[in-house]
Amino acid sequence: MEILAFGVQADEQPLIEGAFAGRAEVRCLDVFLNEDTAPIAAGHEIVSSSVNADLGASVLEILSAGGTRMVAQRSTGFNNIDLETAERLGLTVARVSSYSPYSVAEFAWALALAVDRRVVRASNRTRDFDFRLQGLMGRDLHGRTAGVLGTGRIGAAFARIAHGFGMRLLGWDVTENPACRELGMTYVPKDELLAESDLLTLHVPLMPGTRHLIDAAALKAMRDDAILVNTSRGGLVDTAALVGELRAGRFTGVGLDVYEAEAGLFFLDKSLTAVEDDTLARLVTFPNVLVTSHQAYYTEDAVGQIVDATVGNVLDYRAGRRSENVLVPRS
Repeated sequence: MEILAFGVQADEQPLIEGAFAGRAEVRCLDVFLNEDTAPIAAGHEIVSSSVNADLGASVLEILSAGGTRMVAQRSTGFNNIDLETAERLGLTVARVSSYSPYSVAEFAWALALAVDRRVVRASNRTRDFDFRLQGLMGRDLHGRTAGVLGTGRIGAAFARIAHGFGMRLLGWDVTENPACRELGMTYVPKDELLAESDLLTLHVPLMPGTRHLIDAAALKAMRDDAILVNTSRGGLVDTAALVGELRAGRFTGVGLDVYEAEAGLFFLDKSLTAVEDDTLARLVTFPNVLVTSHQAYYTEDAVGQIVDATVGNVLDYRAGRRSENVLVPRS
């Protein structure tokens, strides 16, 4: 049985092939799974997808018609999967329920520090042998307030780092995390957190109830000199509203590793083509904005754990076992 893995980055391929070695045959493709590429999977019982795959109803229909019975997604989030259609078609769907929270938390801090201390601008200047300090002044984060929206494993890891910086901690979540409480975090309503945070970081999943969690009203409630970091899902932020606030000169810095319309852009080389997304094109022009291509999870440790969990999901499917990673069980 050959497993077909879509959206495999060059760095990932040896990890995937090594993990499956001796267990199953796997063929890695660098193209992403969508309506155009789904027919490639014909004859493959098991397909593995990446975080930006399109697993809507039409794609699942194509996979099912081609003989696919199991989809193993190599990510935690699954907002891109039509689970109702998968269940109707009798497709087993599994994800990776958890991996190193430090990969994302540490990268969120990398973004926060980079925009606070104007690292990208400074680096660009020194490449031109311009060593002036004008416009590079940042702020100490020690003693300031970090607001953490979502205090699960990643949010808690971010909070521990913030605690090490000597920051005041505010949190918001549907369930309080005792580990964050032990750090001195105070849980407050979202509006209060927005109004008091010098640094706001997002670590909640994207669901219908969290889409545009940071909307126009939320952005206006934030401090003019706040730092906003999003390493979770792009749909949490109303990007058009964010651009409007940035045009008004607000916010010390914004670090985004995700973008709500990133599918078809992120993970691809678009350097020689015209990008038709006017919102993204405008966003990257602001000197206080840093956009990266959904790479927060991309460490040897985290990717290794994701791959191992994916192999486990495939082996469980073949053995008829069910784990916490299964979103739609085998029919």
